Amino acid sequence: MRVASITPSSNALAALITSEINPQTTPVIELGPGTGVFTRALLARGVPPERLLLVERGAEFATMLEQRFPGVGVLAMDASDLGRVELFDGEPAKAVISGLPFLSMPTRQIMGVLDGCFAHLDQDGMFYQFTYGARCPVPRIILERLGLKAVRIGRTFSNFPPAAVYRIRRRPMRRLYAVGS
Repeated sequence: MRVASITPSSNALAALITSEINPQTTPVIELGPGTGVFTRALLARGVPPERLLLVERGAEFATMLEQRFPGVGVLAMDASDLGRVELFDGEPAKAVISGLPFLSMPTRQIMGVLDGCFAHLDQDGMFYQFTYGARCPVPRIILERLGLKAVRIGRTFSNFPPAAVYRIRRRPMRRLYAVGS
């Protein structure tokens, strides 16, 4: 119950959620890393440990992650409070990988997580979220309010239960042209 899943995420889900990450898409923030399945996949994709920050609310998990992944930054805090701290010495992150159970979280908390993460993301940064649900776990009204767009990038049936991954990004700014230009 503490990790909101009856089984750990599979290697197939870890490969899917990290598929667009490479050493150039750093720094990376990982939310709710739990036992570190996605963390291992990120490191295997070439993310340098010092360019990876794990945000884990559970103190026991945070301690275990520090021991399991030396050199990787670990913050023991609620992800909805990220907007209140400085990360990577102020350098914008390029990606966020989220293992948070958005389907079981209240709307206000989801908004806090997304708002805080996008405050730390580069203008072109991406937020990756997986779900066991049939649609994006971020309600459309939240996406619209925060100026975000979600696209499903894949699904894996090799996970139990089957899971889908969504890429969430800022909506492109529309250019306004003056009449007669």
